[in-house]
Amino acid sequence: MDGILPLFKPKGLTSHDCVFKLRKILKTKKVGHTGTLDPDVTGVLPICIGRATKVAEYLTEAGKAYEGEVTLGFSTTTEDASGDRVTEKTVTETFTREQILEVLQSLTGVIQQTPPMFSAVKVNGKKLYEYARAGIEVERPTRNVTIYELELLDDRKEFIGETISFRFRVRCSKGTYIRTLAVMIGERLGYPAHMSDLIRIESAGFTLEECKTLEQIQELMELGQSAAFLRPLEQGLFHLPKFQINDKVSKKVLNGAVLAQPEELAIEKGEPFVMMDQNGRALAIYQVHPTKENLIKPIKVLALEL
Repeated sequence: MDGILPLFKPKGLTSHDCVFKLRKILKTKKVGHTGTLDPDVTGVLPICIGRATKVAEYLTEAGKAYEGEVTLGFSTTTEDASGDRVTEKTVTETFTREQILEVLQSLTGVIQQTPPMFSAVKVNGKKLYEYARAGIEVERPTRNVTIYELELLDDRKEFIGETISFRFRVRCSKGTYIRTLAVMIGERLGYPAHMSDLIRIESAGFTLEECKTLEQIQELMELGQSAAFLRPLEQGLFHLPKFQINDKVSKKVLNGAVLAQPEELAIEKGEPFVMMDQNGRALAIYQVHPTKENLIKPIKVLALEL
């Protein structure tokens, strides 16, 4: 069994919980997820099965999209609804739609984020949430992330109340913390805030409409219909450059050969690209050789045979 399974992750399970359950359902150990989703977050979680586990890291690198809700009026320890309240401040002003849109626009593009203490980012070999659970505050690395699009999903002209909540849609780069983005929205409006709801609507090109629940996958497996939920691993490599080769070169690629760089292949050093056979099958992932001029070398061979 090889391919990518677009899973709808339910609330209350970690990404690792989903992998554990799928290993039992699919009766295979070669199952891997493509980046963690917090237990409270639902939505698209592409799962790699069999040989597709070789490309999991490339799916993780691809962009993601979410629909979430920010609530102004109080912050939490975890920056989402699961944490304890930290700072409270009753909202005493009315915000116009234009004010909200202006803040969202100001957070579009390349921004700096500091990961929350309750996150899986490692500092000195330990995950931040391990420090947080022990009550230890450590210095966290600030990093650049890209917000490609940040859209208000609320048609109100005015926002009023002791706490104010509104929904948004965001398309962003790998490494973006939507919890932290919600807090940043609140800061720019002058109030403590947290992310009160979140669903991932797209990841690595897979959408909610393509996803199956754990229960649906169980039913399809019992009916012997794995093809109904497995997608070809090529679908997860949509964002990488492709180079088509003939059968003679394909045999060399399957043997992991270092090859001469074709003149028509314009690619930067370090940038991965996919070697495709004439049937559109991904055979291997290559890169420009880091030390030898005009050569390309394999990073991973994906196919077993022609």
